[in-house]
Amino acid sequence: RIHSGLSGKAKPYPRREVSAPPARGILAESSLRCRAAAPSAPGGGGYFSAHLALSQPVKNQHVSNVSVQLEMRSLWEEFNSLGTEMIVTKAGRRMFPTFQVKLSGLDPLADYVLLMDFVPLDDKRYRYAFHSSSWLVAGRADPAAPGRVHFHPDSPAKGGQWMRQIVSFDKLKLTNNLLDDNGHIILNSMHRYQPRFHVVYVDPRRDSERFAHENFKSFTFVETQFMAVTAYQNHRITQLKIASNPFHPPHPGQLPATLLREAAQLHNPPLVPLVGAHGFQDNSAPQHPLPTELGPPLYKPLSYHSVYVRAKPRVAPYPLPASLHPFNIYGASPPALNYGQQ
Repeated sequence: RIHSGLSGKAKPYPRREVSAPPARGILAESSLRCRAAAPSAPGGGGYFSAHLALSQPVKNQHVSNVSVQLEMRSLWEEFNSLGTEMIVTKAGRRMFPTFQVKLSGLDPLADYVLLMDFVPLDDKRYRYAFHSSSWLVAGRADPAAPGRVHFHPDSPAKGGQWMRQIVSFDKLKLTNNLLDDNGHIILNSMHRYQPRFHVVYVDPRRDSERFAHENFKSFTFVETQFMAVTAYQNHRITQLKIASNPFHPPHPGQLPATLLREAAQLHNPPLVPLVGAHGFQDNSAPQHPLPTELGPPLYKPLSYHSVYVRAKPRVAPYPLPASLHPFNIYGASPPALNYGQQ
């Protein structure tokens, strides 16, 4: 209670409603206080350790020791330094670089399912500023696309099979078609996404649904974050995709000089100098020694009279009948045509 200066009477202090923090926040706050107040013990333990054990669900032994190594990490890092962009189309477009991983720590005799999904990195929509070569926030994110997962086509398979080879998600396709019925991953253009990789143990127990939260392990790699686009915005990304993608159609500027020279010679074949011709020089022709004398031609040139033996040359063409002349349909006399000699 507080006293009023004029009346001298005490009046109640106004109440203020305080919303209680969520339970998770209380646990986190109490754990931090416990860690700050409790002395460090050689063996650890205490409330803080127990709280960590409770907050982190215990994983099944079949997935607890699983480790994943990202393949082509250096290429992913190079793209990430520029701002990775992935094309999305109505029909679906494959990712490049392709998401490939190497697995270890699986039970060789147990069955596993491998799958991927994509989650938004934030609630923003972006646009590319060409004058500064950077991405800028353009507003709130569009409504989330239907969440989908992509199962590896070899799933399920034994752990030994997964560990013997590099696991590649080269069949995965990205689309911006909200009505897609091909099973492709649906993404919004101009939004940022994080791919996630999941290893799921196929539990043979009847009540495996009760242990669903224990039978999987998820992995994310910061290098694989990307911006979904319908066309590449950063020209450096375009150049890097062309230079590093073996299946990308090469740009004319990326072809070797020898191939360009051969292609030019096919379209414009070099001229062969004739015998006795002076002052002729063709730099495009290969610099090989040519014979000084050309032998007699191996063929006899064909002429009009050799094909039509009884044909005789005419000074003027054969006249057309008046009824068949094409200009009669307009009711005007035909213009003068210069047929020449035949």
